[in-house]
Amino acid sequence: MLSLKKLLRKKNYIRIPLDYTATNHFEVVAKINGISGRFILDTGASNTCIGFDKIEFFNLVSKESEIKAAGAGATNMKTLLSTKNTIKIGKWNKRKQKIVLFDLTHVNEALTTHKALPVDGIIGADVLKRGKALIDYKGNSLYLK
Repeated sequence: MLSLKKLLRKKNYIRIPLDYTATNHFEVVAKINGISGRFILDTGASNTCIGFDKIEFFNLVSKESEIKAAGAGATNMKTLLSTKNTIKIGKWNKRKQKIVLFDLTHVNEALTTHKALPVDGIIGADVLKRGKALIDYKGNSLYLK
């Protein structure tokens, strides 16, 4: 019988290692517009998000958005929207990636309170669905196709 890793490789999935943090999150390194950053992998987040403070860092072009963000104890937060971005996670990459921008201060404060490092953003269900993601919790791995 094939191992999960071999079976998924045979089906053209790309394996990406995940870091399991002290706050019980998986983190992954991703490149947005060619620039590396640290992201929480969040299956419960509908969109991939980056903090307002990282707009210039990732060369994001943004516009006003009707979307209101909520999560991690904060609600009804103002957002901006950035379209036509590239995203690369491991060897997997896509163009025309939409990214929601909002204030991630509360997220990073919660992380640093628990002695974890702050993140640049969140990889959400939009990317996971687009990449036909499979998460191997035992093997600390993300598989994208």
